[in-house]
Amino acid sequence: MNMKKTALMALMGVVLAGGAVTAASAETPWQANHPARTEVNHRLANQAMRVRAERRDGVISARKAERIRIADRHILRQERRMAARHGGHLTRAQAHRLNREENHVSRHIG
Repeated sequence: MNMKKTALMALMGVVLAGGAVTAASAETPWQANHPARTEVNHRLANQAMRVRAERRDGVISARKAERIRIADRHILRQERRMAARHGGHLTRAQAHRLNREENHVSRHIG
C-alpha cells in the first residue's frame, strides 16, 4: 500500500511539474522581460474589445466610442514614450499611472 502511495505521489509531481513548464513556456521572452508593458497592452486590447462589443450592441454611441478609442491611443502613446525613456521598461510608478488612466477610461465603457 505504501508503494502505491509513493508511486502516485511521484506521478502527481511529474504532472504538476509538466504543467508548470507548459505555463512558463507560453509566455514569450518579451512578455517575461516587460511584464508592466504587457499588462498595460493587454488592458488596452481588452478595452478595445469591450468598446467594439458595446458599439455593436448599441449600448454606446459612435461618438462616445471614438472618444474612448482616442483616449486609449493616448495611453498607448504615453506607454511607448515612457518605456523609451527607460530602456524599454516601465517603472512601477509609470505602470501605476497608466493603470489609473485606464481605470478612468474603463468607467466610460458601458
